[in-house]
Amino acid sequence: MLPRLLLPVFALAVLATGLAPPSAAAAEFPRAPVQAAIAMHGEPAARPDAAHRRYVNPDAPKGGRIVLGVQGTFDTLNPFVVRGLPVPGARQYLHETLLARSYDEPFTLYPQIAAGLEVPDDRSWIIFHVDPRARFSDGRPVTAADIRFSFELLRERGRPNHRSYYRKVRQVDLIDVQTIRFDLAGANDRELPLILGLMPVLPQHATDPATFEDTTLQPLVGSGPYTVGEVRAGESLSLRRNPNWWGRDLTINRGLFNFDEIRFEFYRDGNTLFEAFKKGLVDSRVETDPGRWTSGYDFPAMREGRILRETLRPGTPKGIRGLTMNTRRPVFQDVRVREAMGLLFDFEWANHALYAGGFERSQSLFEGSELSARGRPADAAERRLLAQSGARVRDDILDGTYQVPVSDGSGSDRTRLRQAIALFAAAGWHLEGGAMRLAATGQPFTFEFLVATRDQERLALTYQRFLQRAGIRMAVRNVDAVQYDRRLREYDFDMVDYRWWNTSLSPGNEQAFYWGVAAGRSPGSRNLPGIADPAVDRLVAAIVEARRREDLVMAARALDRVVTSGFYWVPLFHQPAQWIARWNHIAMPAESSVFGYLVETWWRRDAGGADRQ
Repeated sequence: MLPRLLLPVFALAVLATGLAPPSAAAAEFPRAPVQAAIAMHGEPAARPDAAHRRYVNPDAPKGGRIVLGVQGTFDTLNPFVVRGLPVPGARQYLHETLLARSYDEPFTLYPQIAAGLEVPDDRSWIIFHVDPRARFSDGRPVTAADIRFSFELLRERGRPNHRSYYRKVRQVDLIDVQTIRFDLAGANDRELPLILGLMPVLPQHATDPATFEDTTLQPLVGSGPYTVGEVRAGESLSLRRNPNWWGRDLTINRGLFNFDEIRFEFYRDGNTLFEAFKKGLVDSRVETDPGRWTSGYDFPAMREGRILRETLRPGTPKGIRGLTMNTRRPVFQDVRVREAMGLLFDFEWANHALYAGGFERSQSLFEGSELSARGRPADAAERRLLAQSGARVRDDILDGTYQVPVSDGSGSDRTRLRQAIALFAAAGWHLEGGAMRLAATGQPFTFEFLVATRDQERLALTYQRFLQRAGIRMAVRNVDAVQYDRRLREYDFDMVDYRWWNTSLSPGNEQAFYWGVAAGRSPGSRNLPGIADPAVDRLVAAIVEARRREDLVMAARALDRVVTSGFYWVPLFHQPAQWIARWNHIAMPAESSVFGYLVETWWRRDAGGADRQ
């Protein structure tokens, strides 16, 4: 919130820019002082009119092109619906939100389409004031009616997370052409005003609700800094700077969006993508293979200094990646079976043999942050919260002593094998004639591991060898990216290698989308394991209702313990840092954000300016 002495000044400035004064209808509603920023907890760290953010070069030159390589394919330009494969990373360049995130704070939003907002202390409603300068790329003004249209469209036809979040809103009222109010009474969700602040705004005059959920290569009209240029289905997408972009002079955008063109080139195979980078067909690369990072960059362009490498260490949680078991399948419904599956994966061997020892083991939803429960005993307050939620937590996870078991690194650790077989036996399975079978029926333990890339296949085949020692038959099924996405969306798999549970320092409603009961029943959520534990929903509610940072941390740790106790995946690993390689004509700011690298802060050196300013 702005200092009190600045609030009247800001309110006058807003009115001076052309925001209409409240209409007669506004008298029906309570009001609050106009403010320009909102934080999930505490106060915003910066004034909205601050000169620029620490992690940008405010004088970065504009111009040139960057080519980004993507492994996979795409078949739609609509990123807001479940159906189809959108272009990863393109949305932010085309579609603005009401407010914009600061990447140096856990969760704070600053003016973008909305020049100001009003919200009471209990956050039971929020009013947004649309910046009168805001325009869509076709020149039409952004209005409060467009916001209401976007809200209703995404609530009914958008992705499951939008549908879930927006259905908490009790009522929407248009106060005037540039002012909209959301009634949040009864939601008991202090994050909801910020979630609404991150709503993408679509033009009512140029969006057809009847066809909105269809895959399409017809671009949606947005209000962002770029518009869609050349589209080659499944192969490439070119975004071109909108010379009439209304937001180019906003403080929040200073030093951002510096290229005249952003081109996404798609490659089916990771090795082919790396070769394209080496040849200069792709300008930058986010490396995910530590073995390649260590020894794969010894080629002429690197030795000659034409390619530069950066190691960045973000301040956000490392998150979780795992071989995810679908508990909707009978074979994975017993937690003892799931724990045994983890014992059979030899991380130490795989890390050394496949990844040059460059990964670290992931053991927490919020790995590497204060939100993680790993190594921390639950205090009295957290134990009360767990009891109130009806949670079931293992004693060693409750007292913080549990660690993912460490093998001898041989790839054939007999102690781990015996422990796994004992867990299978307790769950009704026994090893007979070299095959794991259900004692009651003789049914063999078999399942399918679904993969879509060579990297996934390599890891799956390694795990297959580990499982064979326990008499488990795992088939590896390789499918194309479109079929893979469809099968994940419909939960039509037994096991997958999954990593897209993005985490931040301010977890909230997305945790319900990841682990909630309703999400697990809705196609397209990220609750791939099918977690159906009401205690998880109660703990997510405690996270979003937290008024203080310490309450959020406590609730996040409690959630971490409950999910960890379920053994829903074989814990894999995370990168200890972000590894970025780039050709030297691509420049980066001297400092990175808490979130790490941000492509929108980069610029082209031959457009002017120096490297790493």
